[in-house]
Amino acid sequence: MTKMYNTKNDLEVEKREQIIALLNRQLADTFDLYSQTKQAHWNVKGEQFFQLHELFDKLATEALDYVDTIAERATALGGTAMGTARMAAAASRLPEFPADVVGGMACVGALADRYAKLAASSRAAIDTANEFGDADTADLFTGVSRGLDKSLWFLEAHRQD
Repeated sequence: MTKMYNTKNDLEVEKREQIIALLNRQLADTFDLYSQTKQAHWNVKGEQFFQLHELFDKLATEALDYVDTIAERATALGGTAMGTARMAAAASRLPEFPADVVGGMACVGALADRYAKLAASSRAAIDTANEFGDADTADLFTGVSRGLDKSLWFLEAHRQD
């Protein structure tokens, strides 16, 4: 664990340490999702290029907002946000976006898999934060989860008839 900074936050230090670790795990995955969404945005090809290029950019912007919110919560609790690209890459639990995937629907499918995985871990993080008595972090993850579910819906709708 990195150094804890003094704060008047009334959560016990041990609980804050565990919550900060939880936040940093989610931060790594969320930052990785952001970069993978940008990868799809930059490289998508095919008939629906423009629509998907724009959608992926919108989704990446939303993911970047989640990154910032998660990182700031870790620091507000007296911790250190572990948020560089290298830190995220080393700690992410998401599968790597395949470099050879460029077709529109293949990109949508790859992103949908990753959005679903992060949404599920965000829901688990809600429960964990509640177990530690941190309603604020649970609420943060609830907002992230809700946004990821909406993004997943946008992605999956492209593949449904």
